[in-house]
Amino acid sequence: MTQRKPAGMGFESWIDRQIREAQERGEFDDLPGAGTPLPGAGEPLDEDWWIKRKVREEEGTTGLPPSLVLRKQAETARAKALAATTDEEARAIVVEINAKILDALRKPLSGPPLNLMPFDVDELLRERKGTSRGR
Repeated sequence: MTQRKPAGMGFESWIDRQIREAQERGEFDDLPGAGTPLPGAGEPLDEDWWIKRKVREEEGTTGLPPSLVLRKQAETARAKALAATTDEEARAIVVEINAKILDALRKPLSGPPLNLMPFDVDELLRERKGTSRGR
């Protein structure tokens, strides 16, 4: 796509040719989301759609102090670790959140006190196994 438009050729026909050639090469095959409707298609236009999406993505933590955001992340990580399909996956989730917690304990975050300690990985794995039996 770094080619320049040939002199004397209209922009539309030049673009159409590039699209056609890319289709022939298969560059549009197997794109993620192919064949699925666009999110929000058919819904009324909301001027604040992007703000609302950002709030959903941030799990409602937008505007919260960093210490409360970390508490929410820890809660979510614990739930994900308990629901993980393998011990390795659960361990990776716990190790990642523990690193964030330890970093926050070394360099305190603004906001209310953290009141959070790293998770005991082995204890959480035992709890996960106990939970999976009851499913």
